[in-house]
Amino acid sequence: MAAICVDAGTTVIKAVGYDESGAEAAVVRHETSVSRPGAGRAEQDMGAVWDAVARTVREVAAELRGEVDFVAVTAQGDGCWLVDASGEPTGPAILWNDGRAAATVDAWNRSGLAETAFRTNGSSAASGLPHAILTWLKEHDPGRLDRSAANLTCGGWIFSRMTGELAADESDASAPFMDLRARRYSGELLELFGLGWAERLLPELRDDSRRVAGLTPGAAALLGLPAGTPVVMAPYDIAATALGAGAVRTGQACGILGTTLCVETLVERPDLDGDPVGITIALPGGYLRAFPTFAGTEVIQWACRLLGLAHPAELSELAALSEPGARGLAFQPYFSPAGERAPFSDPLARGAFLGMSFEHGREQVARAILEGLTLVVQDCLSASGPPPHELRVCGGGAASALWLQLIADVTGLPVLRSADSEVGARGAFLVGLAATGAAASIEAAAGSHVRLREAVHPRPGPYGEAYRDFLALRETSARSWPLLAETRSRT
Repeated sequence: MAAICVDAGTTVIKAVGYDESGAEAAVVRHETSVSRPGAGRAEQDMGAVWDAVARTVREVAAELRGEVDFVAVTAQGDGCWLVDASGEPTGPAILWNDGRAAATVDAWNRSGLAETAFRTNGSSAASGLPHAILTWLKEHDPGRLDRSAANLTCGGWIFSRMTGELAADESDASAPFMDLRARRYSGELLELFGLGWAERLLPELRDDSRRVAGLTPGAAALLGLPAGTPVVMAPYDIAATALGAGAVRTGQACGILGTTLCVETLVERPDLDGDPVGITIALPGGYLRAFPTFAGTEVIQWACRLLGLAHPAELSELAALSEPGARGLAFQPYFSPAGERAPFSDPLARGAFLGMSFEHGREQVARAILEGLTLVVQDCLSASGPPPHELRVCGGGAASALWLQLIADVTGLPVLRSADSEVGARGAFLVGLAATGAAASIEAAAGSHVRLREAVHPRPGPYGEAYRDFLALRETSARSWPLLAETRSRT
């Protein structure tokens, strides 16, 4: 038995080949580019993304021995990947971190409309979600909508290229148009946002019993695989990552230290009566309560450019030279032009260094950045409900021993890192095993194939009041966000 699993991230496409024992036998990665053609915009060439996927799969297939039993796909979520009736793109993909519709989301939040929708959908409004992007396109680019027949996500786009079928996994479709309890699209939600006209763009929903289709001859030739090979549409990346980390039972939690910082917890049923923040994702047999931020390791990449560092590991090395607390320097990491979406929603949110003086050097700046990002992880955990007994982490940031220790110290939880190099692909593998009948369930597959490294345990130290101070400083900073937005509009 062998399998190939794709994890199409925002900036890197990964394909992993698994051998008959379920071990990673081949890993191939290819970078993709995000274009920013205007203020707050984030787009990708859909054809270039597919080309990168095909190349990674083809290279993995060439390394694997034996027949490939299935291909499973997970990918970045949200955004608008619009295609015409023949499945061809009608323009670039508009991504999950696009901010062009920020003013629309701000109006929905202020009017209470977004909260009303949350009571059915379980997800807060954000500028990178389809309802916001489609509203913007209706006003600014109606011609593209006229040319489009379906609004896919990245995973749906890749699935369509492989199988010729236009569909959406329940996880991808969860926000913003799904009635979570009924697990179907809600006409009431569409009308609430003035998007009744967009119902024709919603692809067919596929539940856990219908996530498999055959590889077309054309795609098979491109990928170097036999036609008819089962293709499994797995839940989108943050959900697949939670599963791949072994968070498969109610109450288990996972933290992703990637392009997004995301804390997510498995729950039995959606909580639609709580604070209208975060998102809720439909999964086989339950739901994932998730708080994906707009800014994660991209902040670290920005800091490396600012400080003249060649690699994120050098930021951790520099931060280790500073005392805890960065000599009173505080960092608010809300750097996305789209503001922030979790664990609070505010398209006007902006980042800041607070308390800076001549006493601070490069090492304190580096330490403050990692501490600020860590406090966002704590903020998301606090919004998730009762604390878990441990936090499983993954993503590029999990390679930093210092950052893992900071997370353990600030949250007070043991932190466990996956032994896999690509955890999202591992999650897709588990779903693929269950979907093709090779495992009785995702939980059973996780019991056989998820491996974790030794836990990082919390230490007593100086971070007891850090989260309280972080919230107080953010409240102070937030008073300036509307003025800063007005200033930006004038320039």
